Amino acid sequence: MKMYVKFDFNALCKKVLDEKLKEHGLKYRLLNFGEVEFYEPLTQEQHHLFKKNLEDYGIEIIESQKTALVQKIKDAIVELVFSDEIIPVKASIYISEKLNHSYGYLSNLFSEVAYTSIENFIILQKIEHAKALIIRNKQSLTEIAHKLNYSSVAHLSTQFKNTTGITPSQFQKIIGKRRRAQIAIINPKMQYE
Repeated sequence: MKMYVKFDFNALCKKVLDEKLKEHGLKYRLLNFGEVEFYEPLTQEQHHLFKKNLEDYGIEIIESQKTALVQKIKDAIVELVFSDEIIPVKASIYISEKLNHSYGYLSNLFSEVAYTSIENFIILQKIEHAKALIIRNKQSLTEIAHKLNYSSVAHLSTQFKNTTGITPSQFQKIIGKRRRAQIAIINPKMQYE
């Protein structure tokens, strides 16, 4: 049996962070996602132990302001792309307003630190979300294209193929074959019915 699970990475990371901060007995408050304000300075040993403990969960402490801002850009993009609601503004406006900086500044900084453009990162996130939606098998490609703010299924298909090497339709067929193969393994009689 297979189960599909939807993750809210921001909520998950926030919960882990909150639990680990309490576990270490630190006095703090969580600000925006990924920001913690400590009421008392951490000793070097506390910092080291806390950092090591977070690494077990794939969470790292960001030491530079630039890297922290790039992470905020990534978080804003993930929030935008994976939102259950369709956000009716351009990504550049959304990111700029969310982070309170000009898009030009954010774009240059992102390219400098991440070695890719914001636009490319958005495309990658959209394709990951499209794959997840296809796997869930509850929406048509037209609905998925609309949800991800593509002008058409053709536009989605072009970016999907450029990113993955296959079209969304081919991806759907692969997923369908895997499902049928799993059903055949679980219940061999069903494949002949």
